[in-house]
This record gives sequence, structure tokens and C-alpha cells, in this order.
Amino acid sequence: MRHASGYRRLNRTHEHRKALFANMAGSLIEHEQIKTTLPKAKELRRIVDKLVTLGKRGDLHARRQATVQLKQNAHVAKLFDVIGPRYTARQGGYVRVLKSGFRYGDMAPMAIIEFVDRDVDAKGAADRARIEAEE
Repeated sequence: MRHASGYRRLNRTHEHRKALFANMAGSLIEHEQIKTTLPKAKELRRIVDKLVTLGKRGDLHARRQATVQLKQNAHVAKLFDVIGPRYTARQGGYVRVLKSGFRYGDMAPMAIIEFVDRDVDAKGAADRARIEAEE
């Protein structure tokens, strides 16, 4: 019997799924809150919890392991400098998934995934900084 063994495949190849979650984890670390479909959010929660645990460890090996998964140095730096120290006292459960209705086009269940003690000003901060630099 197969049952639900392992993880959600999300109708994607292994490479596509790996790239998808690398991008989504990076966006979540950057903005600290993103909106996506419910199955993707539930699967992303497993990945981000492991990344935050690496950020809490903070050693070189953990940084290299996070770099392999996240692909962008800016996201790794924020994970280890900001997010990891924020959750040193917490034993797990760093992100929450909130259901947020259904998408208009295909009625897919949507969810908001966010860090538990998130910085409210982090969402869109990079965009605001880029606009201010252009002016």
C-alpha cells in the first residue's frame, strides 16, 4: 500500500520542486510572510523549520548547508544574522500557516505562511529601499 509516503509531489519533477522551494524559502526569509497555495505552504513549513534550526546553530557547516538549499547569499545572511538569533529560546514551530480562502481563477485553497514572531516592517522593505534609491 502506497498511502501518503514521504512528501507532496505537487505535479512537479524533483528538480522543479527543489527550485520552487528554494525560491519560496528565500522569499519567506526575505519578506517574513508570503501567500501561496495551501499544499505548498504546508510543505514549505517543513523546509523552513529545518533552515531556521541551521540558523540557530550558526556554525560554518550549518551556513554551508543552508547555502546549498537557499542559493542566494543575501537570504543566508539574513537567516543567520536576524532570524536564527530571534528563535534561540524557541524549540520548534517557527512558522505558521493560516488559511486565507480560495483563489478566484481555479478555486485553489490559498494560505499565508509567516514567521511566528515576524518583523512586520520586513514585508516589502527591499522594494521600498529600491524605490528610494532610484529617486
